[in-house]
Amino acid sequence: MTLQEQLQHKINNKTKPLGALGMLEDLALKIGIIQNSLTPSINKPHIVVFAGDHGIAATGKVNPYPQAVTAQMVLNFVQGGAAINVFTKQNNIGLTVVDAGVNVDFDASLPIVHAKINHGTEDYSVSHAMTIDEVHAAIEKGGAIVQQIFNSGCNTIGFGEMGIGNTSSAALIMHHVLQLPLNECVGRGTGANDEQLQKKLSVLEDVSRLHQLNNTDLSPHELLSRIGGFEIAMMAGAYLKAAEMNMVIVVDGFISTAALFVAEKIALHDAALPPFRGWGLIFAHCSDENGHRKMLDHLIAKPVLQLGMRLGEGTGAALAIPLLQSAVAFLNEMASFETAGVSGKE
Repeated sequence: MTLQEQLQHKINNKTKPLGALGMLEDLALKIGIIQNSLTPSINKPHIVVFAGDHGIAATGKVNPYPQAVTAQMVLNFVQGGAAINVFTKQNNIGLTVVDAGVNVDFDASLPIVHAKINHGTEDYSVSHAMTIDEVHAAIEKGGAIVQQIFNSGCNTIGFGEMGIGNTSSAALIMHHVLQLPLNECVGRGTGANDEQLQKKLSVLEDVSRLHQLNNTDLSPHELLSRIGGFEIAMMAGAYLKAAEMNMVIVVDGFISTAALFVAEKIALHDAALPPFRGWGLIFAHCSDENGHRKMLDHLIAKPVLQLGMRLGEGTGAALAIPLLQSAVAFLNEMASFETAGVSGKE
């Protein structure tokens, strides 16, 4: 039998009706295949939150909250006051906060990863967001951060983000990759009202024309250079390294999926990386942000949760990880019909 057949046989012979544990059975099978094991495990699960500022956010064109909120939230993460702190603490998940490009000089003693590429990107409504060298530096740093976490014994990782205005970059990435109209990609982000949403859409349509996002020949690095954020570029690099290390990768929401789109495009052009469809991806939830469902449909992805969330920070991933732990626990610890002396279906 193949490994998949052996795993399915093991799942089917637990003391339960066939399929009675629903999606937990699918997760157990998938994690076993990812890890090439009949006894998979979730070891030292970890969430990495990448923070970065966007030059356009300082103009107020696309966001109701001021740019300063990005740095304020980084401090909130450090103080343990954000939703991601609550959920990682509750579920015994490691948490690393990364300054990928916040427009503030944090004290060097602050317990975060100080990986600042620059003090936020440039305003992409008038110029490129970052240089190609900055794109490469961010991708490389994201990979190095994941390598260090992997070396500590972690085999399951999720990524989150913080960056006022970053739903706009994510919507532009989606618009380019899927070649969908922007009104199918742009959402309310951090609580835009109807008037603000229309203004945001109008501004991003101008941005799309400026950067020729209808050009499907743009390289992923060029795409990031034009409209990306440092936190998105760094997260793309993190995905690539996690795939290389064959980790279980728990994908969060809208922005995290946009970064995954970029990582997928990079992988298509790099023969040294494993094929995208072989990555150990588990999709945590379907965000309530406009467009995320279409992203998941494109990836043929079935999310674990659907809670109407659109917070970011990796919160969906942190909530899904305990279910992955439950999936491998039943596979490894639940009795079979034979060992329990229970009669199976005749």
